[in-house]
Amino acid sequence: MPEMVDFAAINKAALEALPLVLSIVAPGGHTEGAEYVALNPTRLDRRKGSFKVNTRTGRWADFATGERGGDVVSLCAYVWRIGQRASALRLSQMLKGHPRG
Repeated sequence: MPEMVDFAAINKAALEALPLVLSIVAPGGHTEGAEYVALNPTRLDRRKGSFKVNTRTGRWADFATGERGGDVVSLCAYVWRIGQRASALRLSQMLKGHPRG
């Protein structure tokens, strides 16, 4: 039987460690108010501005393509091109060494 995944706990830990997560999945961005603005790492994005992550909630969107999600697990699933469960497990492993993870 597959291991149970506590999505809420993983999302909470990932949100607390969001600067680390963003440095891995969308490096080179900057913060504008409550938004992290970066190039979309999944396409040949040329200018920052359309791909944003809310640093308080983890919600993200690419306003150029219409793709969006409601949390850090979905952001990582999108960037890593894997399913939600696999993304949650990968994030969990990544955050184990982080002081807040």
